[in-house]
Amino acid sequence: MTISFRVIAKLATPIIGNVICLSRAQLSTVRMTSNPDYKAATSIHEFTVKNIKGEDVKLDVYKGHVCIIVNVASQCGLTANNYKQLNELYEQYGESKGLRILAFPCNQFAGQEPGNPEEIVCFASERKVKFDLFEKVDVNGDNASPLWKYLKHKQGGTLGSFIKWNFTKFIINKDGVPVERHGPNTDPLDLVKSLEKYW
Repeated sequence: MTISFRVIAKLATPIIGNVICLSRAQLSTVRMTSNPDYKAATSIHEFTVKNIKGEDVKLDVYKGHVCIIVNVASQCGLTANNYKQLNELYEQYGESKGLRILAFPCNQFAGQEPGNPEEIVCFASERKVKFDLFEKVDVNGDNASPLWKYLKHKQGGTLGSFIKWNFTKFIINKDGVPVERHGPNTDPLDLVKSLEKYW
């Protein structure tokens, strides 16, 4: 009995389709499991995020460093002061104390960070930013970055753990544990007394 090519193709297509779907599902699972469950994580060092160039950064590179993690925006009333003072903090303590600042652009608050990565980099360059800039993320909601879910889980805020506005600042100790949370209206330079406890 001879089976035509057409019949073989009809029989093979669903099988190939299932294999392709399975591969996609496996890839999706790999992506999703690259970060730990935020409730089970013990430090930021367990997370991988993307920098502003889209490259993976394992946060264990910050082991032994006190860090500030902050959600930034380029068109907020708090932008000029926060960028200026974050720069000053980094210039003063980056070398001498090993302070690291991790800035995450976020467009969830009145659409005040609308730019693409190139525009965000340009904005930061104009302000001579030297601290670390990461890709734009959500900090609230179901699609929030796993890192930010972890930060909120460890350091809840007033009237709920959700991030209220741009420039919420988390202080991370040398072991990668979030130890303090400061609201948008806290100036970066006002964090020095807190940071001194962890150096």
